[in-house]
Amino acid sequence: MKIKVKKQTMINGLQKVQAIVATKSTLPILSNVMLEASGESLKINATDLDINVQITVDAEIEKEGSITIDAKRLFSIFREISGDEVDMEVDANQQTTLRSGSSFFKLNGMSSEDFPKMPDVEGDKNYAVGSGVFKEMLQKTSYASSNDETRMALNGVLLSFKDEKLTVVATDGRRLALVEHEIEFPASSEADLILPSKTVMELIRTLDGEGMLKIKVSETQIAFEFANMVIVSKLVDDTYPNYEQVIPDNAEVRVPIERELMLGALRRASLLTTEQSNSVKLCFSENNIEIVTETPEVGEAKETLAVKYSGPEISIAFNPEFLIAPLKSLQSDEIYFEMIDEMSPGVIKSDVPFLYVIMPMRIN
Repeated sequence: MKIKVKKQTMINGLQKVQAIVATKSTLPILSNVMLEASGESLKINATDLDINVQITVDAEIEKEGSITIDAKRLFSIFREISGDEVDMEVDANQQTTLRSGSSFFKLNGMSSEDFPKMPDVEGDKNYAVGSGVFKEMLQKTSYASSNDETRMALNGVLLSFKDEKLTVVATDGRRLALVEHEIEFPASSEADLILPSKTVMELIRTLDGEGMLKIKVSETQIAFEFANMVIVSKLVDDTYPNYEQVIPDNAEVRVPIERELMLGALRRASLLTTEQSNSVKLCFSENNIEIVTETPEVGEAKETLAVKYSGPEISIAFNPEFLIAPLKSLQSDEIYFEMIDEMSPGVIKSDVPFLYVIMPMRIN
């Protein structure tokens, strides 16, 4: 293999695959990236066996070929190497020479024959959605997924392709975030798919607001194609719980609230919470909400918001972080808080197809 590539092009490409490179693995080759030079482009591949990432960058190919090289070391070299273009050449002993300006490096590599191949996802389920739209859907929901790795289904995010729309859902059993977006696909492509949390994080990190995202699905894998990048992931082999049954459908109170004011008040009130006493109380009265934190070993905080409310006086307690998370992810000026009573779930809605259900905490 013999190529010439721009320094910044390689930095950008290697940066996008760094998070997937396995740092601790019984297979040393998984700490490498595979470089494949052919035609007029260079493919950069990384995998941890659960997720495969491939990015294609422009390069001058003098001689086609492939090699695997330690990912972090290669990235560090390109970041520090002098000159704007780098000549790379691989010899028969899997040694890669890099020359640029006054810099010279020789790196030992490993044969690409031993590197896991990029899976070819073949299936009859194909979808297309705006790249920025899909990223935003994941951002508005993924924080509600479970951190308990023994609950595989809840540890991921549900992609439900049904009724001519994509519904993205995440829940940890104490809260649930849901967002919808209309897309076109045949009835034969209806499916419920569970995306692993690591794949969700990688998509949020790499997707941008430009262009369309193509999604291909097989029995066990899902592929995302966008711009010059492909991400292939295993699907979670589990059944997602019936999330619809936890969504209240008979809320008796609906209160419009300025999102930024509510977010700021919650952040300030939460400053006096502790791990042992991690709750804030929302006290609703005539045209008013008091946000109260009472922590015996720390002190007390109180914030007051003016709202349009004329119902009965209600006090309901929540984990403040669970209230802050959806408010941070939304851009709407106004949100709507719905509730039934002190012991029933609260619901946050917006002017977009978004819904957030949060279980109350018991207070003395």
